Amino acid sequence: MSTDISSSVALGALALYAVVAFVGRSVLQWHRTGSTGWRGLHGRPGSASWWAGVLVAIGGLGLVIAPVGALLLPAAPVGHVRMGLGGMLFLIGFAITVIAQLAMGDAWRIGVRDGERTELRTHGPFAWCRNPIFTGMLVAALGLVAWIPLAAPAWLALWLGLELQVRVVEEPHLSKIHGSRYLAYATRTGRFLPWLGQGLGPIH
Repeated sequence: MSTDISSSVALGALALYAVVAFVGRSVLQWHRTGSTGWRGLHGRPGSASWWAGVLVAIGGLGLVIAPVGALLLPAAPVGHVRMGLGGMLFLIGFAITVIAQLAMGDAWRIGVRDGERTELRTHGPFAWCRNPIFTGMLVAALGLVAWIPLAAPAWLALWLGLELQVRVVEEPHLSKIHGSRYLAYATRTGRFLPWLGQGLGPIH
């Protein structure tokens, strides 16, 4: 399959994901709570929390730039197996994202705000990992890498940004807000995958 087709599919998938998971969800959140749920960057420039937001932004932008670059640069055709694998990964990641967002209800946020208290979700997809929305993002983005290998660096930036966001921004915030209840939840539940990354220790 030509790179023109794979790039077009990737751009279409990105548009669908953005419209549903970000724009649509923000509009729904505003309608239900009066807030879009967006909390922006955190920390002083150069800090780990600041880099978390920057890397996520770089990763997201890179995922858009990669298929556009594939249209302009010579590249090998994408086989049907890779197209099928990419489609499967994208659909799984997309479904995980939407299901997890629905499970969060009004507690859904992008980022955190000091002192803001939201309900701790531990049911549904949050029973098998603490950050299923981020898991869905990474799985969906991995589908784009299958279609467009140029997107691999963007995926790595996204993964690193989400790792930092969780470890240096969200976990400290949730520990402060929910205390021992969150610690117990983190101890028994993986960070992005079941049984992997349990607890609040160093990267593992």
